[in-house]
Amino acid sequence: MQTLICGSLAYDTIMVFPDRFKNHILPEKIHMLSVAFLVPELRREWGGTAGNIAYNLKLLGGDPLIMATVGDDFGPYRSRLDQLGLSCACVREVAGSYTAQAFITTDLDDNQITAFHPGAMNFSHFNSVEDAPGARFGVIAPDGREGMLQHAREFAAAGVPYLFDPGQGLPMLTGEEILAFLAGARFFAVNDYEAQLMTDKTGLSLEQLANQVEAGIVTRGAAGSSILIGGGTVHIPAVKPDAVVDPTGCGDAYRGGLLYGLSQGWSWERTGQLASLMGAIKIASRGGQNHAPDREELSRRYRAAFGEDLF
Repeated sequence: MQTLICGSLAYDTIMVFPDRFKNHILPEKIHMLSVAFLVPELRREWGGTAGNIAYNLKLLGGDPLIMATVGDDFGPYRSRLDQLGLSCACVREVAGSYTAQAFITTDLDDNQITAFHPGAMNFSHFNSVEDAPGARFGVIAPDGREGMLQHAREFAAAGVPYLFDPGQGLPMLTGEEILAFLAGARFFAVNDYEAQLMTDKTGLSLEQLANQVEAGIVTRGAAGSSILIGGGTVHIPAVKPDAVVDPTGCGDAYRGGLLYGLSQGWSWERTGQLASLMGAIKIASRGGQNHAPDREELSRRYRAAFGEDLF
C-alpha cells in the first residue's frame, strides 16, 4: 500500500555547547540578551518529518512516497533519497529558496536553543495530492500552513484516508481548523504536550477528540503511549533502549512503525508495540536517519520486549 507522506524535508545542523546555558545567561539582563556560545562539536543530519517517517517506513518494508517542497541546496539530500530507493517524484524544488533548516544548540543538561528556517516549506501548497494517484493512505505532517490545509481537503476529495500528525505545526492552527482536519482524518498522532495543546485550542477533551476519528494515538516518551479507540484505551509500554543518545526523530520512527502495522492490518496492540520498538531503536543513535535495523534484529528485539514473533 503506497503511503503519501506530506511534510518537510530539512537539514538539521546540530551543535553541542560543552557547558550549561544557565552559566552564561544573566537573569537580570534577559531583556537585553546578547550571548555567544562556542560549539566545537557540529554535525549536519538529514531530517524533516516527511523524510524521517519515510525512512522508517522504508526500513520496515513499506511503500512511502514523500511529498515536499525543497530549495536550491537540495542536491545532496536528493542523492541520499535516491540511494535509499525513496522516490522524489513528488518533491518540488522552489527556485531561489533554501530547503528547510533547523539550527539546534544543545548544552550539557540537554537544554536546546533552536532556530528554524522554513524556506521552501512555505510553498508546500505548490504540491497537490492529485500528483500521487497511486496513494492509498496519506499522512499530513508538519509543513507549510497553507499546504497542510490544502492537502487535507485534497485527501478528503480523493477519498484517501489519512493520519493527522500536526506536531510542531499545531501552534499555527486554530481550534476550528484542528477540528476540520479531524473531520477528514482516520487517525491522529500527537505527543502528550501536543495533546494538551489540542484540547486547549478546541475546548474538547482528549477522549472527545479521539471520538472524531477511528483512533487517537498519544506518545508519552519513557511512559509509553496510549491508543484511544472505541471509547477505550490500549496502553503500549515503552521499550527499553540500548542507550539514550538523541531523541531527535523518535516520534517519526514511532510513526513509521505505526504506518507499517496499519498497512498490514495488524491489531492496535501489535502495531503500537512495533511503533514503540522503532522509537527505542532510534533514540540510541544520533540524528533522525542513522539507525538501520534489519528484519532479523527487529524480530529479535520485538521477541525480547513482547515475548512473541514480529514477522
